[in-house]
Amino acid sequence: MIYLKNISIWKDTAREVDYPTMNEDKYTDVLIVGGGITGASVFYHLKDSGLKVILCEQNKIGHSVTGSSTGKLTFLQNDLIDKIRKIDEKLAAKYLNSQKFAIDLTLNIIDKEKIECDLKKTYSYIYTSKDNEIEKVIGLEKFLNKCGIKTIICRNDLVDSKYMFRVSDTYLFHPIKFVYGLLSDGDNIYENTSIKKIEKEGNYYICHTNDFKVKCKHVVIASHYPYFTIPYLFPIKGSLEKSYISASKYTTDIISLISYSNPFVSIRNYNDYLLYLSNSHPISSNVDDLKNYKELSKKIIDKKLKPEYYWSNIDIMTNDYLPYVGEIKDNLYIGTGYNTWGMTNGVLAGRLISDLIKGNKPELWDLFDPKRSNLNQALGAFSDIKDSMIGYLDGFFIKNDNIEYEFDEGKKVMIYKDGDKEYKVYHRCPHLGCGLIFNEVEKTFDCPCHGSRFDLEGKCISGPANEDIRVKSIDKYS
Repeated sequence: MIYLKNISIWKDTAREVDYPTMNEDKYTDVLIVGGGITGASVFYHLKDSGLKVILCEQNKIGHSVTGSSTGKLTFLQNDLIDKIRKIDEKLAAKYLNSQKFAIDLTLNIIDKEKIECDLKKTYSYIYTSKDNEIEKVIGLEKFLNKCGIKTIICRNDLVDSKYMFRVSDTYLFHPIKFVYGLLSDGDNIYENTSIKKIEKEGNYYICHTNDFKVKCKHVVIASHYPYFTIPYLFPIKGSLEKSYISASKYTTDIISLISYSNPFVSIRNYNDYLLYLSNSHPISSNVDDLKNYKELSKKIIDKKLKPEYYWSNIDIMTNDYLPYVGEIKDNLYIGTGYNTWGMTNGVLAGRLISDLIKGNKPELWDLFDPKRSNLNQALGAFSDIKDSMIGYLDGFFIKNDNIEYEFDEGKKVMIYKDGDKEYKVYHRCPHLGCGLIFNEVEKTFDCPCHGSRFDLEGKCISGPANEDIRVKSIDKYS
């Protein structure tokens, strides 16, 4: 019998690296909030700058969205480039070049620092199984050819396709091992240290944890989803998409494959495992996680695969299909909104933000400028508001048979019983008050509005929330 692990294969196979929790007030030049691929990349590029840098991660370094990704380094990114082409073909070419630059940058760092992250060179394949998409895929192929990228029409037995082509010079790696490699010789790195509030005082920022303060000149918000709403109004600048991933024992040649459009299928291998991603959907709709996992199971079992790992991931989708990277306010920087392609864009964001902090204006800063505005952003804002409202209602009306409810000092509480163990958490997400939904596969409480997640004990394991939801009376009377 195979024991199913509700954890990503990266978290299960990375050597444990433990960092301390902050235990005193600090002063620094730069504070980085978030210890995923973006935060680690910013830290890496600033470590020899002469600036004092502190990195704080709310939970465990590299184990949030970065540690739940598929770990691909590719510029062949489903239909994303075609979506940008519809806005501006020159913009699409510039974005394509940025992704190639990000791959080269990653390779150079791995080589220079001798990072052991299971790097493998591979072809990347894109395909469609729909007759009405064949011309679109051919159009993308012609655009890549025009940009100097060689493509080869091909087939692959892992999927049923109507049309498929491949490109070279793309890679796979272990994302957590890479993050640890970026931070390997760094000091002033803290995990289980959540920044709860940021205040401006003169030319400095005062950043608060539960018990301590960090005074700094520059703040980099490198968390997956910014926890603040003002001045950036992020909830109307992007939507969230959830995907489900499995890893099954399977021996094949090194491969990186993705479908052209939704419902996306993304496949890669890692050692003797095959990773299969499917069932992507907006987090505010189709919120039955058990149903989605069952559908994923059927797909991979139909391929004669026996899953050993199941996990999910949430990605931010921007309204104009480009990331938000750069300065949003005096000495306040952000890196987010990678449209499912966080490995290339996270590394790139680290380079761009560090250059801005050092007083340089990198060539690509305007492509990802978070203060940009355009028609697509404005039109998308209405859809984002609608999705948030749907998620808000879902959280209050969708019930789960495994959950009981009661009230504690006027606050609604969810109760989950696992044998003799009873878990009690508040029903509302501390970010913006949305109701939470129980994920009975991964045993987490999830926000269908903005993607915050909490474990059974109520600890926040993924933002934008930065507060736990453990019922206070449990601590009061225990």
